[in-house]
Amino acid sequence: MKSSIETDEKLKWYEGITRYQWTVLIIASLGWIFDVFEGQIFVASMNEAMPSLVSQENAANIPTYNNIALAAFLLGGAVGGIFFGMLSDRIGRTRTMSITILFYSLFTCISAFSQQWWHMAGFRFLVAMGVGGEWAIASAMVNEVFPKRSRAHVGGIFHASSVFGTYLAVMAGIFLIGNESIQHWAAGLDVDFIDKSTIPWRLGFVLGVVPALLIIWIRMSLKEPDSWQQARQQATSQNAQPLGRIGDLFSQQFRSRTIVGVLLAAIGLATFWGVHIYGKNVMKNAAQAEQIEEADQRAPENELKYYEMIGMLCATTGAGLGLLAFGPICQRYGRRPAFAFYHVIAVIISLVVFLGNFSTTALYPLLVIFGFFTVGMHAGYAIYFPELYPTRMRGTGTGFCFNAGRIIAAPILVLTGTMQSRWELSQIQVGAYLSGLFLLALIVLAFAPETKDVVEGELI
Repeated sequence: MKSSIETDEKLKWYEGITRYQWTVLIIASLGWIFDVFEGQIFVASMNEAMPSLVSQENAANIPTYNNIALAAFLLGGAVGGIFFGMLSDRIGRTRTMSITILFYSLFTCISAFSQQWWHMAGFRFLVAMGVGGEWAIASAMVNEVFPKRSRAHVGGIFHASSVFGTYLAVMAGIFLIGNESIQHWAAGLDVDFIDKSTIPWRLGFVLGVVPALLIIWIRMSLKEPDSWQQARQQATSQNAQPLGRIGDLFSQQFRSRTIVGVLLAAIGLATFWGVHIYGKNVMKNAAQAEQIEEADQRAPENELKYYEMIGMLCATTGAGLGLLAFGPICQRYGRRPAFAFYHVIAVIISLVVFLGNFSTTALYPLLVIFGFFTVGMHAGYAIYFPELYPTRMRGTGTGFCFNAGRIIAAPILVLTGTMQSRWELSQIQVGAYLSGLFLLALIVLAFAPETKDVVEGELI
């Protein structure tokens, strides 16, 4: 007689999945969608927001201030991810998820009232605390609720949902920030306590309060995973291992796993912002060059904003396809081979996009391919990191890997922003920078354990 495990393994990944399991995936994905919106709304609006928050004499330092704000976001995500990851191991996934969503919704809305560049940087730190925490908890919960045969696929779907967050930010950029009608409407308002020209980008941040409504659904629909409840019960028994301790991540058993996870996340996060920021800029620069060549004049700012957002949209669409594809690939071939495949192509496509002198038409498909491989491997973090640790420390470990990576990535962003301000990095230099980081990830992967055969809730 065949065991239930053997029978389960022969089912397709979506067969036998309960309504509750689908609900968990939907709620986790919605939380992640809004996560990404909160992060990307700044990327979509930074060329309008930061100049309005910086004095004229400091205008030359705007790229540095933008990257400081991005670095603050990474550091805030690190603090929040580690703290809330530990908290979720101790008080539960659902309660902590509600707290993190409230956190990032509230402070994104408050960001709209920034008056100085450092206000924005400070609020980005607080927003990211909630963002970092939500991702760690949601990915751990999805891992714990779904069976082993489904983990890679649902992990890919979960992370791929992030593209809708970027789409929302892009739409805000096009229909709010870069919309002449909104600008004319704002100019006609009878207000004197704020610069009316800044109202469009501020409205984009106000929208960040909407995800708070998701908390109601979480509290009404979700329960704590059975594996977490069992781990909590075991933790209270005599001689049991405690829940959610960072020190355990660096024990002999888990030290190498933790280091690999942190380094992969650091490289992925350092390149993520580069992909979206420089990806949209390469499209904007191409549109500007075409306008100068055809009409011997600069294109209107609203038109450039359109191309900037289209560049971001193309890279994001490719990213979504790459994220969806990662799950089936790593389920068939393993986690390490999937990571390696994506990083090798990322090295090549980064050089191609930034070293070439392409038209806007040629950049449409190129940026899709670019996004596919440079962001697509991020789905692996939601699949791979939870598999590195047992249930008693899964939230802590997942949160630490992803968010300690932010700490390492933050100074890289500040450094590149400073170099951009002082030396105006060329597209060739940007391409070399991104390719070099992806190449470094391939070295890290040489030390990464394969987790494809990890049994749910245990380590083999």
